[in-house]
Amino acid sequence: MEMIRVNSTAIVAIGYDEESQRMKITFKQGHTYDFCRVPKHIFEGFHRASSKGTYYNSHIRDKYQC
Repeated sequence: MEMIRVNSTAIVAIGYDEESQRMKITFKQGHTYDFCRVPKHIFEGFHRASSKGTYYNSHIRDKYQC
């Protein structure tokens, strides 16, 4: 999975595999987490969001555990 570096105070990089609907997020603390069954539009919104942390908290956090 290709990881895309992002401009964020909390997040370093994000990645998405459309076939498996798996998303990875690498946080600045150094941890990388997997998220499962993430719809493509959620990843695309996350990638476009001006505030990655706000989008993560509103649309991803605690919703797509593997």
